[in-house]
Amino acid sequence: MNNKPVIKVERIHLLEGDSPTKAFCDLLILDTFLVKGLRIVQGKESLFVSMPQQQGRDSKWYDTFFPVSREMRKGLEELVLESYSEYQKQ
Repeated sequence: MNNKPVIKVERIHLLEGDSPTKAFCDLLILDTFLVKGLRIVQGKESLFVSMPQQQGRDSKWYDTFFPVSREMRKGLEELVLESYSEYQKQ
């Protein structure tokens, strides 16, 4: 049986300074699909994960990748924030 993770954090890039954005990361899905540009952001109460975005012609920002269920979003956020925490300890 294949024990490889279906989704894993492929890269984390920490940012310095006082910006609310603390890091960028990329996800690798099924070892075949790379999602670049997730952001780890310090919110008012805690860290959260912001999905990659692109600016539309109307100057608004739109997610280009997003989980379709709350459960998947929660799972992705937990995976990314856990990886971020581990990466900071290195």
